[in-house]
Amino acid sequence: MTTRVERGMSAPPEVVFSTATDPDRATAWLPEPLRTDGAERPQVEPDGLRARWSSSSGPGWSAEIQVEPADAGGARVRLDLTGGSGEQDTDALADQTLANLAREVAENLTAG
Repeated sequence: MTTRVERGMSAPPEVVFSTATDPDRATAWLPEPLRTDGAERPQVEPDGLRARWSSSSGPGWSAEIQVEPADAGGARVRLDLTGGSGEQDTDALADQTLANLAREVAENLTAG
């Protein structure tokens, strides 16, 4: 089962992507089922602001995030999430993931 969710964020696309791909921030925004064991690094395409990762835990989740410019200097984030035991689990996890990322991006902007 694959779920696609999108969310706007009030930060430049590069800041959103940098936050999403920073290994030190992963535990702050990635829900437990999507975290890797540390040996696996996400596949990052910096020029396309795209990253892919997978988790060997649980039902075997995989995810792809794409960040694009949006109006007023913000960003539009798309998350494609595959795995899980049912549609409801995947939808809820995808929503939680982008909500967590939005919170982490906001903290990243106000931290310094």
